[in-house]
Amino acid sequence: MSEGRLSNSKSSLTWVQRLGQGLLEPQDQEQLIELLRSAAERHIIDAEALSIVEGAISVSQMQARDVMIPRSQVVMVSRDAPAEETLKLITEMAHSRYPVIDDDRDDVIGILLAKDLLAAVVSADKFEFDLKEIMRPAVFIPESKRLNVLLREFRARRNHMAIVVDEYGGVAGMVTIENVLEQIVGEIEDEHDIDDDAPILKHDDSTFRIKALTTVEDFNDYFSTNWDDDDFDTVGGFVMNNFGHLPARDEHVMIGNFKFTVMRADNRRIHLLEMTVLDKDVQQLAGES
Repeated sequence: MSEGRLSNSKSSLTWVQRLGQGLLEPQDQEQLIELLRSAAERHIIDAEALSIVEGAISVSQMQARDVMIPRSQVVMVSRDAPAEETLKLITEMAHSRYPVIDDDRDDVIGILLAKDLLAAVVSADKFEFDLKEIMRPAVFIPESKRLNVLLREFRARRNHMAIVVDEYGGVAGMVTIENVLEQIVGEIEDEHDIDDDAPILKHDDSTFRIKALTTVEDFNDYFSTNWDDDDFDTVGGFVMNNFGHLPARDEHVMIGNFKFTVMRADNRRIHLLEMTVLDKDVQQLAGES
């Protein structure tokens, strides 16, 4: 083969390769996700890896307001509360960090770490401490803060919590590094979460905490209901169908005499529900509200 033909063959092959690469190379995030889903269908990557990549991509499009814990649900410590009251609260809630407030819930003056409190009590050898001396500075962020930027700042500052404020400077809620990471890897459970072996947790005779992945069949067995499981395998799917949309945290819906409130959800699915069994009088009032 002559040098000219060899050169033309190489050029032609290179051109074909470049054309193929151009056709396969995604031009935006939607094409990238489609390419990854295609790879998952061909078992090049597994479903968990696909979910993590999709979550990482979604984080760059989400804001602090999308994942924050609303102010009404944030457990706060009052600066002027008696030591016994503070210790009791921290023992019962078993969180690692707490916003410290002064006059009201809009006046966050610092963050209390449970380990700092424990160290202060041990060193003093008595149940006395000064919150002003052991609390740490609070980090404040706007509701519009992008989660990928927030995650980078969490890592750089070795901080795990930020107070979310609205446009008027009031406290809108709180976001932790766990809230952000859960958007990437899915729900992160700890020893205080509901057990995998106990998808339905009873608090009292009328209140239950239910994992969204609980099967409709198991729900029917537990509550003696007859929900149809032909269209939906899980309680989360059944409840979301009654919402008519993917609900956010704190949204609720009535199904029969059950009131379901979303406790945990992300931009892909419901994770955890609280269910309240209402009597007929309360059910009627709830339907009218």
